[in-house]
Amino acid sequence: MSTDEPINHASHSADAPFFVADMDEVRRRYREWTRQLPRVEPFYAVKCNPDPVLLGVLASMGVGFDCASENELRAVLALNVSADRIVYANPCKSPSHIQFAARARIRYVTFDNADELWKIRRLHPRAKLLLRISTDDSRSAVPLSKKFGAPMDAVPRLLVLARHLGLDVVGISFHVGCECYDPRAYITAVHQARQCFQWGEEAGYRFKVLDVGGGFSGIRRGRPRAASFAQTAMALNQALDRWFPSGCGVRIIAEPGRYFVERAYTLAVSVIARRIAKKKQRTADTSADTTANITLAVDYISDGIFGSFHIPFLDGAVPKPRVLRRGARYMFGDADVAELPTYASTVWGPTCDTTDLVHQELQLPELDIGDWLMYENMGAYTLAAASAL
Repeated sequence: MSTDEPINHASHSADAPFFVADMDEVRRRYREWTRQLPRVEPFYAVKCNPDPVLLGVLASMGVGFDCASENELRAVLALNVSADRIVYANPCKSPSHIQFAARARIRYVTFDNADELWKIRRLHPRAKLLLRISTDDSRSAVPLSKKFGAPMDAVPRLLVLARHLGLDVVGISFHVGCECYDPRAYITAVHQARQCFQWGEEAGYRFKVLDVGGGFSGIRRGRPRAASFAQTAMALNQALDRWFPSGCGVRIIAEPGRYFVERAYTLAVSVIARRIAKKKQRTADTSADTTANITLAVDYISDGIFGSFHIPFLDGAVPKPRVLRRGARYMFGDADVAELPTYASTVWGPTCDTTDLVHQELQLPELDIGDWLMYENMGAYTLAAASAL
């Protein structure tokens, strides 16, 4: 379903920002996943977008869930998702959250250090553990290994300790970083995981699960551009066929987030205030006395970097908006906007903080209070960070 029509009707009600979601896009992405990665079970990363409607749609299709907190576990459990379709994929967890996972009989739990093993032994000794390893994520827009993941030289020691503590390690997990732009990172990581499986055997384990993490892009952007899903799937399939061939008895799972939701959500924001300013600027004439008045627009919108734009701002990935409504006129095509003069515009969020700057020197037509802008491809790490849902 097109997002334009619902926004058309909904934008009359208030000046608060809101999202419109296209669940058909989510279903299309799921079908594409099963076609490109038939051996890999997707466990959706709830942290990316915890919209209850979305979670329900994913659950109805049989998708698993990657949860990182008690609240995320509760949201998924409320959908009657079975425990074998949930992985508590936070290597460093709050003790109370581990206790909740134990009471809820969440089986799959990740770790990456010795202290976490001791904590799990005390609070959830019957967990099925996945050791998260550090991988080369230098070819991604958002590296994660500086925060999570055991270095390879620590893996044998951790497995020996887990065995000593009587804990059941059942597999390996990794994450090549968000917005990975070189699919070869997956090949290297799967190879590392194969080595860890060997160390597991030496420690007395027989691993049954490989979690290949996330990093699957929703849209291609950035410099360099993120690898396409097809490119990533091809590289990952090659690596799996080589080191974890079909029939080897290993369950392959992944933790896609933005892949499912980035393109499925559109954000609508209203102009809540504005200022029009002019400044003198030297013209192309070489005469020092030749200047012209340049109109500058300063717009204030109903959402900002302390809400839905927080993570896109930090990632340098705030999309350019489209004018949705100007005055009484809805503008659903670029041709409608092209006929209007544009001005260098500064767009601020609604807070009093001077860092709440969404755009600077952005060319926009003159907008008035009550006009609306819309931002496409806003499904990832926006609802989860917004101050008003």
